[in-house]
Amino acid sequence: MGFHTFDVDRAAELERPDRYRWVSAEELIGPLAAAGADVVADLGSGTGFYTDDLAPHVETVYGVDLQPEMHDRYREKGVPGNVELVASDVADLPFADGELDGAVSTMTYHEFASDAAVAELARVVRSGGPLVTFDWTADGDGADGPPTDERFAAGDAVAALEAAGFEVDSASTRTETFAVVARAP
Repeated sequence: MGFHTFDVDRAAELERPDRYRWVSAEELIGPLAAAGADVVADLGSGTGFYTDDLAPHVETVYGVDLQPEMHDRYREKGVPGNVELVASDVADLPFADGELDGAVSTMTYHEFASDAAVAELARVVRSGGPLVTFDWTADGDGADGPPTDERFAAGDAVAALEAAGFEVDSASTRTETFAVVARAP
């Protein structure tokens, strides 16, 4: 993945409800529900904090994380029956072309942002399927999240997605984060 992955020794921090101040469950679920997405991937799912929010609204959620140790932590807390854990780099996903109805990324875009990963997402998300991306913005002050030199601005994510054929529906910069909702080519 990209510059840095979240330290598994700090995994308990991923379960704090105050994470919703950066991304609400509704912001993730809304675009998926509007698109009728039944099979989705949570990219960089970690301990499943947001995966658990998605699970009641879809048939299948693939919790994708590069670090198998994060999946171990998720198993310890309990994985919903419709969640399948996948250890994979986003640039090399084990899904068929168009297999996913949609995908989400919460605070992990900076970990996988590359032309190869974005092209892979264009391959595995069905045409018109949503990709909902929230991450720490390079425009933030860096008090939370990774160092600002490891972050991207919303415009960077938009440019990368559009270069891979995604159609961007919305993009915004917030206090410390950005939000981009796009549809696969």
